[in-house]
Amino acid sequence: MTRFDSRRRVSTYTSAWMPTGDETSQTVAGYVGGGNNAGAFLASIDKLTFLSETVAALSATFTSARYNTSQLANSGVAGYLAGGYDGSVLSGIDKITFPADTKSTLSATLPTARTGAIPFANSGTAGYFAGGGDASGTTLSAIVKLTFSSDAISTISATLTSENRRAAGFANSGVAGYAAGGTSDSSGNLTRIDKLTFSSDTKSTLSATLTTGRRGTTGFANSGTAGYVGFGFNDSATVTAVEKVTFASDTVSSVATLPERTDGAGFANTGTAGYFMGGTSDGGITAQTEIRKLTFSSDSLSTLSATLTAGRNNLTSGFADCGVF
Repeated sequence: MTRFDSRRRVSTYTSAWMPTGDETSQTVAGYVGGGNNAGAFLASIDKLTFLSETVAALSATFTSARYNTSQLANSGVAGYLAGGYDGSVLSGIDKITFPADTKSTLSATLPTARTGAIPFANSGTAGYFAGGGDASGTTLSAIVKLTFSSDAISTISATLTSENRRAAGFANSGVAGYAAGGTSDSSGNLTRIDKLTFSSDTKSTLSATLTTGRRGTTGFANSGTAGYVGFGFNDSATVTAVEKVTFASDTVSSVATLPERTDGAGFANTGTAGYFMGGTSDGGITAQTEIRKLTFSSDSLSTLSATLTAGRNNLTSGFADCGVF
């Protein structure tokens, strides 16, 4: 297994670790767990091995079957699956430890039980769960921080610009996390992109926006280069455009087109490709198993022959392990 000099940049993602150009990352796998399949909640977790692009279910499962969890990773160490709904709105956090893929449950919990929170991570340091909906149905603006060294939870002073849930979360390694789109109680579907600078845990709002408001969307990052937003619904139609946030300029462009899907998941193998999966089509009830691959060098989409082990919708995110550093 390749290791990296600890002085190198580390990942901030629901995606993966970003090499700086003079080393090659040990790419491992992406994960997505939970969801809803024809009214049945799922506890299973699927793993996509990047090298072979094959999918298998872990023997480990969620503590309970649930959907609308928020998922992120500390690459090379562990993935985290927080909150969600299993008949009640949840505050618990399950942890998948790499490389054994064993599951444990943290003693720390979210300060408020929530579904559909927006996840992103500063890998090696902390993960963040922003917004979400509480047990009363109220949408939140608070940002919760999970410190990886201690698995301790705190609420930072910065908040989202407004209450928000079911938005895309992604991050630029060592720099900032982003919450794009989503929906608020006061403003409906959002085009706004909030940015949390990791060094100070302060929030700003980009002048650039998504081309249309969308909820039920998902995101991942090619860390150091760009974040991507796909899937979603804007009340009149499913949004099929994949939008790209270029980190150097914080500008937005449309780069590809997905099939009609909402409430799917995504994760990335940084430097190589991101993956969109699951969800359901506009007006449909069938949970999808299809996995679409976005190759970063060309921003082009293809469809994997491998599929999820079960149809999954009502997802918010996945997470990826791209090895140690």
